[in-house]
Amino acid sequence: MPDLLLELFSEEIPARMQRKAAGELRARVTNGLVDAGLTYEGAKEYWTPRRLALDIRGLTARSADISEERKGPRIDAPEKAIEGFLRSAGLSSVDEASIHSDPKKGEFYVAVIKKEGREAGDIIAELMPSIIRDFAWPKSMRWGAQSAKPGSLRWVRPLQSILCTFGPETEDPVVIDFEVEGIRSGNTTSGHRFHAVDAFAVRRFDDYVSNLEKNFVVLDAERRKEIIATDAKNLAFANGVDLVEDDALLEEVSGLVEWPVVLMGEFEEDYLQIPDDVTRLTIKTNQKCFVCRAQGSDELTNKFILVSNIEASDGGAEIAYGNGKVVRARLSDALHFWRTDQANLPDLAELEASAKKFGLDLSKPLDQRMAKLDHLGVTFHAKIGTQGERVTRIATLAAELAPLIGSTTDDARRAAVLAKADLTTEAVGEFPELQGGLGRRYALLQGESESVAQAIEDHYKPQGPSDAVPTDPVSISIALADKLDTLISFWAIDEKPTGSKDPFALRRAALGVIRIILENGVRLSLAGQGVSADLLSFFHDRLKVYLRDKGARHDLIDAVLSENDDDLLLVVRRVEALGKLLDSDDGANLTIGAKRALNILSAEEKKDGEGAFDTQVDSALLTEQAEQDLSDTILAVREDVAHCVKADDYEGAFSVLAQLRPSVDAFFDDVMVNAEDQKVRQNRLRLLSSLRETTRSLADFSQIAG
Repeated sequence: MPDLLLELFSEEIPARMQRKAAGELRARVTNGLVDAGLTYEGAKEYWTPRRLALDIRGLTARSADISEERKGPRIDAPEKAIEGFLRSAGLSSVDEASIHSDPKKGEFYVAVIKKEGREAGDIIAELMPSIIRDFAWPKSMRWGAQSAKPGSLRWVRPLQSILCTFGPETEDPVVIDFEVEGIRSGNTTSGHRFHAVDAFAVRRFDDYVSNLEKNFVVLDAERRKEIIATDAKNLAFANGVDLVEDDALLEEVSGLVEWPVVLMGEFEEDYLQIPDDVTRLTIKTNQKCFVCRAQGSDELTNKFILVSNIEASDGGAEIAYGNGKVVRARLSDALHFWRTDQANLPDLAELEASAKKFGLDLSKPLDQRMAKLDHLGVTFHAKIGTQGERVTRIATLAAELAPLIGSTTDDARRAAVLAKADLTTEAVGEFPELQGGLGRRYALLQGESESVAQAIEDHYKPQGPSDAVPTDPVSISIALADKLDTLISFWAIDEKPTGSKDPFALRRAALGVIRIILENGVRLSLAGQGVSADLLSFFHDRLKVYLRDKGARHDLIDAVLSENDDDLLLVVRRVEALGKLLDSDDGANLTIGAKRALNILSAEEKKDGEGAFDTQVDSALLTEQAEQDLSDTILAVREDVAHCVKADDYEGAFSVLAQLRPSVDAFFDDVMVNAEDQKVRQNRLRLLSSLRETTRSLADFSQIAG
């Protein structure tokens, strides 16, 4: 079966767009081929800074002939309806339609529409221009003389050539001929911008790849990444240092080069006084280079790894020198920021009111920055207020949470007051992603305790499902206070996530609260912290998602969770305890009996009214031994369950509940609930209502599947 090779060759494609664009090209082309009636065995996309390529194997040479029946109106339908049917089916008269008979619908017209299959080459030639014209780049441009014309082609960078060949392995492939904006498809492409000059012809994918390599282009991005990673580690080792690996940077750098050449640069050791994360980020952001650390140590060295796109005649010495020159300039800026942030601000007199408000010490640099944040009135959100007002709320809430978590109130308040102070530092202004981390460093430099300093960094955590949660009590207090304040504040102004939109990352904040509580075993009443009923419902939804991702059964979560449950740790413990109960024979059988009782009650309450049987059981009307036993067991179990719940022993509570099983089984074996005597019937239904009340103190068994 034939194979299809496609390449779209252009000027530089931004690295961040390449992988997604190549995947979109594969999806658009393969979907279009399938929609046109073709099939294929496999498709793989490739990309470099200058090209998107697609290799489709085992494509059918022709689409199948199609014959379909289209049902029309009854033969006695109005003439206009029949004419409309004939037009839509492409028939010139009713003589070309057949008549089918249906016992219920009578006789009606049917058109048999036949569509002949098409050659794959014709389909591809028709499909490709629209795919190229309609391609959705995040940013695109027009160029050349054509750009003045309305509707001219837009591409991420000027499109220079299109390669498109098609054919089986046993024959010479043909060029699929089509044209887009004056660019006609062919069978030639170009190699490396500097190391290869002439274009070369291509037959099929295998020689396309090999000829590209001869012309200094590694087509496969994963192979480029492997080359860079391996050569970088080896070069670092040869120079007595270790590479600091960075997967995101590796992905980006592999999209910047077609022929990766790994080199080493260096800078003055004086710059090592800058914090490592500032150094790493400076070098990564400005020069897309990897930093190195001393072998067997976490301390950075003054050496870095860069990736060039050319093999220079001097072995890359001039390239490494040039990169080092830029790195030194950027590190000089970073060192200036670092030193400035530790110096006094020039306007301390203006900050005294803010310092007094927060109990700040203006002899300390980080305290000065917090006073400045408040003094400037930096807005957090137009409807919520300033950062200073927010810090006041967080500090108050953190101090309230601290005793519940095991932190001192003073430490929690101090950490909360300083948590946002680094937002006004020069270094964070340059590198916003370092907020919190730099705050911790500045806090330690001015003599704050390790717990307070760590809380400044950790209060943003977790920032994603794979991020670790804070574990120190001070950090937990600030992290919870920060996230709860965010959620409560946005709920107060009716800014909530809708559909896929969540511009303020409120789902992440809620999940962060849930993870901090559960992974640290924190007992906390959310309602007691100002969480509204609507926000509590949002927490419940996120908790369900979290637990399901952890493998919990959705029906057990629904059975345990009630709308007023605001202690999430207890909810999880009840889910776990219910799961253990259902794994036992007594638990499984009790569930059957409890659900039977609930079904009977539900049916009878439809007749007598909801809650009609919620009154006290009359022991004088309990004439059968089985119903007397059940009544006695319910009373005993209810008391023991309440005792276990008070002690937060939910596994024990469900174990006690399982003791109902023999009495429930005997009741349904020996007792007719709907007795002829209405007083007896009502009393027995009250007994089942008492059973429902007892089980619902732990779970709603009607929600349990099976």
